[in-house]
Amino acid sequence: YDLKTHNFKIKKYYDIALNENNKKLDETQSVDSVSKNLKQAIKLRLRSDVKVGTCLSGGLDSSSVAALASMAYTNDEEKFIAIHAKSIEESTDESIYAQMVAQHCDLNLQIVEPSTQKFIDNIQEVVYTQEEPFGGPSIFMQYFVMQKAKDLNCKVMLDGQGGDETLLGYEKYYPAIYLDMFKNFGLVYCLKEIMRSNKNNSKLSLFGILKYIVGSLFFGIRKIYIKRNVSFLKAFENKFLFLGNLSKKYFNIDEMQKYEIFTTNLPALLRYEDKNSMRHSIETRLPFVDYVNLENSLSINAKYKIKDGWSKYVLRKVIDSFLPNEVVWRKNKFGFNAPDNIWLNSIKDKMKEDILSSNIIKSVADMEHLKFKLNSMNILIMWRLYCVSVWERVYDVKAN
Repeated sequence: YDLKTHNFKIKKYYDIALNENNKKLDETQSVDSVSKNLKQAIKLRLRSDVKVGTCLSGGLDSSSVAALASMAYTNDEEKFIAIHAKSIEESTDESIYAQMVAQHCDLNLQIVEPSTQKFIDNIQEVVYTQEEPFGGPSIFMQYFVMQKAKDLNCKVMLDGQGGDETLLGYEKYYPAIYLDMFKNFGLVYCLKEIMRSNKNNSKLSLFGILKYIVGSLFFGIRKIYIKRNVSFLKAFENKFLFLGNLSKKYFNIDEMQKYEIFTTNLPALLRYEDKNSMRHSIETRLPFVDYVNLENSLSINAKYKIKDGWSKYVLRKVIDSFLPNEVVWRKNKFGFNAPDNIWLNSIKDKMKEDILSSNIIKSVADMEHLKFKLNSMNILIMWRLYCVSVWERVYDVKAN
C-alpha cells in the first residue's frame, strides 16, 4: 500500500520454489539431501525455553521425527517425551510400533488410551474446539494427545504432518508418478517399475493403477454441476475445461503436490491440529513443512519418492539405520486411527435421534427417505450427519 498515492497491490507473499537441479540427483544424493534438510528442520524446532516433546502414532512420519529429534535433543536430565494415543480396537491399534520406536530410541513414551465413555463425554467439547463439523473420530485421538501434553507441562510438540504430502505417502499419487516416469524414462521403464511395485503392494498391478486413474476421473466428473439454464454447448465446454484442470492437478505430480499442500489435504489437517493444540495452549511444530525442507522434498525426483511399490522410499532410506525394520518398512498405514466401530456403534441410537431432530438437516434433506436410509447407513456417514447436529446445538446455528 502506497501512503502517498493510496494505490495498492495484492499479491501472494509465498509460493513453492522447486529446484530443478534436485531432479538430477541420483538416489544416494537424494537421500542425503532429504536427510540433511529434515534434520535441520527438526533441530530448529527443538529450540525452546520450555519442555518439548513429540506426537508418536507409530507411523513412518511421526516415528522419523521422534527418532531424529531424540538424537538432537540435548537435555541430559530427562528423556525426550513421545505421546501416543492407543486405540481400544485391535484392528486400529498400532501401539506396538510406538513402543518399538520408544525402546529403540530410548524415549519417555506416554500412552493415552481413551475409553468409549471418555469419547462420549468429550463429543461436545471437541466439536466446540473444532468450531465446525468434521469427518471422523480420529480428531479425538489427536485432541487427547494434546490434553496429555498439557498434563505433562509439555508446551511444544513436534509432529509428522506433511510427510505424506511432501514425500508421496498416499496411494492416490501413484497414477501421476507412473505418468511422470512414462514421460521422463519411457514406457518400458514405467511398466518394469509397475511390475516391481506389484511385488510389495498388490494394489499396484497395472489393473490397480488403471482403477486409481478411473477413480480420480470419476471423482472429478461427479463434481461437475450444470445448471438447467446453461446451453448444451456451454455445458459441453465446461466439462472439458474441468477435465483439463483436473488432469493438470491430478496427473502432473508437481502440480498435484502443490494442490494438496495449498488447497485440499494439508490445510484441513493443519486446521484440525491447530485447534486441538491451541485448545490446550500447546504449540505444535511441523518439520516436514519447514519451507526449506518442503521445497527440497518436492524437488526430489519422483522415482525416489515411490520406488518398487514403497511410498516415501527416500524417507525410508533416510531413517533405515535409526529405526527397527518393522517400523521403517511397514506396509499398513493408520495415523492416530480411532476405534470408530466401537465408539460410534455405542452411540448409534443417539446419533439417529439427533440427526432426525436437527433443523439444519431437515432444511436440506428428505426426512422420510433419510429415516429409512439410517437403518443401513455406513457408520462414518452417520457420524458426519450427527456431527452437524452437535455443531448446530453447540453453536446454536440456525438454518435459513
